[in-house]
Amino acid sequence: MEALMSLIVGVLTACGVYLLLRARTFPVVLGLTLLTYGVNLFLFASGRLTIGAPPIIDTQATQYTDPLPQALVLTAIVISFAMTAFVIMLSLKARAELGNDHVDGRETPGDQP
Repeated sequence: MEALMSLIVGVLTACGVYLLLRARTFPVVLGLTLLTYGVNLFLFASGRLTIGAPPIIDTQATQYTDPLPQALVLTAIVISFAMTAFVIMLSLKARAELGNDHVDGRETPGDQP
């Protein structure tokens, strides 16, 4: 199971970094989203999720789920939502100002308006 989780985190991170390096703004937003999904999954998997165990430490509980990674993932979800909304608004403003959706604002020679 650990190999599968690490493979999924690696694929999400690799796809996110690949899309972040594109020249258009929509793939950059998608790459940012995939990268945050990979980080959230990594944080959540680091909490040693145990099924049927309480999320608190009790004197009777021998196994428990660590609540700190769950709280970190919830915080990361909120931060990634705000960051995604900001990047989308930034790309829409750049599209309105520059007339294209390239990250650097320059058109490629093959583009037609």
